[in-house]
Amino acid sequence: MAEPSPNPTVVLHACLGVGHLIPMVELAKQLLRRGLAVIIAVPTPPASTADFFASSASAVAALAAANPAVSFHHLPPPDYPVPDSDPFLQMLDALRLTVPSLTAFLRSLPSVAGLVLDLFCGDALDAAAATGIPAYFYYTSCAGDLAAFLYLPHYFATTEGGPSFKDMGKALLHFPGIPPIPASDMPHTVVDRTSRTCASRIVHYGRVPEARGVLINTYEWLEARAVRALRDGVCVPGRPTPPVYPIGPLIVKGEEAAEEVERHACLSWLDAQPERSVVFLCFGSLGAVSAAQIKEIARGLESSGHRFLWVVRSPPEDPAKFFLARPEPDLDSLLPEGFLERTSGRGMVVKMWAPQVEVLRHAATGAFMTHCGWNSVLEAASAGVPMLCWPMYAEQRLNKVFVVDEIKAGVVMDGYDEELVRAEEVEKKVRLVMESEEGEKLRGRLAMAKEKAAEALADGGPSWVAFEEFLKDLKLAK
Repeated sequence: MAEPSPNPTVVLHACLGVGHLIPMVELAKQLLRRGLAVIIAVPTPPASTADFFASSASAVAALAAANPAVSFHHLPPPDYPVPDSDPFLQMLDALRLTVPSLTAFLRSLPSVAGLVLDLFCGDALDAAAATGIPAYFYYTSCAGDLAAFLYLPHYFATTEGGPSFKDMGKALLHFPGIPPIPASDMPHTVVDRTSRTCASRIVHYGRVPEARGVLINTYEWLEARAVRALRDGVCVPGRPTPPVYPIGPLIVKGEEAAEEVERHACLSWLDAQPERSVVFLCFGSLGAVSAAQIKEIARGLESSGHRFLWVVRSPPEDPAKFFLARPEPDLDSLLPEGFLERTSGRGMVVKMWAPQVEVLRHAATGAFMTHCGWNSVLEAASAGVPMLCWPMYAEQRLNKVFVVDEIKAGVVMDGYDEELVRAEEVEKKVRLVMESEEGEKLRGRLAMAKEKAAEALADGGPSWVAFEEFLKDLKLAK
C-alpha cells in the first residue's frame, strides 16, 4: 500500500471481476487527477473458492502493475469452510464475509472522505454505517440496467404470486425509463423469483437507496431517458432515490493501453487494411462459445467476403464454469479445415486476447461483433464503431436491448438465445452492417456517439460537471 497522503482519501471497494475492476481503476485515476488520495480495497478470495476467483486474482495483479499510481490494499481472506454450491452465491458470500475486515481497514485510516462501492458490494454499507463514512455506489454498467434493477423490488412486491421471468418467454416487461424488455432477456440471477440467488439480488437492489449517491459509468446523451427516470425517482416508488452522477465513459485510453505492452501484431495487420473495412470479433475476458459455434462463425465470415479480425478463446469444458482459466485454443482443431488458408490476407485470427481499445479506434475497423459487456459497448461508442450484438451472460442481454432499441447503435445476432447462431446469420448481419443503407445509418449514429462521448468528458461537459457535483457532495458529506 502507498504511503498515507495528506489529501482526503477515498476508498473504493471493488468486486472481483475484470469488467468491474477496470472501470474502478479508471475512477481511481479521475480522483487522483483531482488531488484526492485513493485506495482500492480488494477482497481476497477464501481458500475454498480459489478456482472461482483465479482469473480475477490475476487481473488484479496485472491492473496493479499497470497502474502504479493507484494504491491497492488486499483485504485478508475470510473464513468460508463450506462454500455454497452456487458459484454466484459463493461470490456474494465472500464479499459479505469481507465486511468486518473492510470495517477494520477503514478504522485504521486517519481520515476517509467517502467509501465507493461496487453494486455487488452492497453489504459493505454496514462498514460505512459502522465507521460514519458516507457511502456511494459506482455502477459499472449502464443506466438502463440500473433503472431496471432498482425497480425490481417494487415489481416483485406488487406481483407477488405471479410467474417468474423464466416462465414468461419473450413477454415484454415495462419498467420506467427503459424500452420494453423481453422477460427472457433478464439476467439469470433474477429469472426465478423463488430462487436464493434472486432473493439475494433483490435485497441488494433494495439497499441502493441507503447510499448517499450513485455514480454510473455512462454519459447522459447515450442514455438520456434512463438517467432522467433515475433522477426523477420513478425507479424506486415510495422511497427517496439518491442523486445519480453519470460520469462516463470511463474507459482505458488507447494511448495508455499502448504503453502497457509492445504493439500487438494485429495492429500492424490493421495498418495494411482499407479504412472501415474490418469486422472485429471479440467476446470479452470471459466470453467463449462452443467448438460447433466457432465453426459456424468461421463459415459465416468466409461467406461474407469481408475482412475480419477475430479473437478466439478455447471453449470451456463446462459451459456453466466459463469463468475458469482455459488454455490457448488449438486453431487447427477448432476451425474448419483450410479456413485460415482460404481467408489468408483478408482475415486474421488471434488467440485469447487483442488490444480492444486500440483495435476499435483503428481507422480500419468498421464493425464490432461483441458480447455487449458494458465496457465494450462504451469503447465501441467512444470509437464510433457499430455493434453486432451477441450477449452471453450477466446483464449482457439487457445491454443488447438498450444498444439496439434505445441507443440504436447496433443490430442483434438472431439465435443468441438458442443453441447456435448459424453461419447464415453471421454472414447476413456482417453484410448488413458493412454494405447496406441501414449500416450507413448506424455509422452516422455512432459518429455522433463518439463526438458526444468526447464532449461529455471535456471540461464543462455533462460528465465532467457530474463528477464535480459528486466531489462537492463528498466535501459536504463530512
